[in-house]
Amino acid sequence: MSTHIYILNTDAMKKIVLIILFAGTHAVSAQDQATLDQSIKDWERAKSYIQEYMESMPEDGFGFKPTPEMRSFAEQFLHIADANFGFASFVSGVPRPMERDAAEKSADKSKVATSKLVAESYDYVIKALKDMNVAKFKEVVRFNDMDMSRAVIMSKCFEHQAHHRGQTTVYLRLKGVKPPAEKLF
Repeated sequence: MSTHIYILNTDAMKKIVLIILFAGTHAVSAQDQATLDQSIKDWERAKSYIQEYMESMPEDGFGFKPTPEMRSFAEQFLHIADANFGFASFVSGVPRPMERDAAEKSADKSKVATSKLVAESYDYVIKALKDMNVAKFKEVVRFNDMDMSRAVIMSKCFEHQAHHRGQTTVYLRLKGVKPPAEKLF
């Protein structure tokens, strides 16, 4: 049995190090792209899910409040729309299509108007994500006095919309409506 020892010159070592670094960078970039792609798919799924929720409620339920101090069914969804516009505008740098809190304060809280505005807010988020490159998506920025990536900010927005959509399950039940089945995938 023989043992071979290879000694590489400095140039060969540099090339090997560069190949290793490039491979590592490429793998991280592929993972980052996969994360962005999954975020887009999740937002598309969430849009479909929230539309099912709004479609489930009869027109007369859009003004329904379980208690006087709570948001109405429509206001819950318009609140989501405002947040979607605000978060996505901040993350993408694309101006929001309406002023802050304008959706929730809108005079027309009918089923048709609410559903349209909420769908537009999801389309705005999805387009912002589709137009964003991976480097910007993973960039760390200052938000709410905290440093976080744009990806994390959008995950907080996703959490926000899920929270408020979940609250409306009670509204549907109180109106005698069976909520749509959960859509995890």
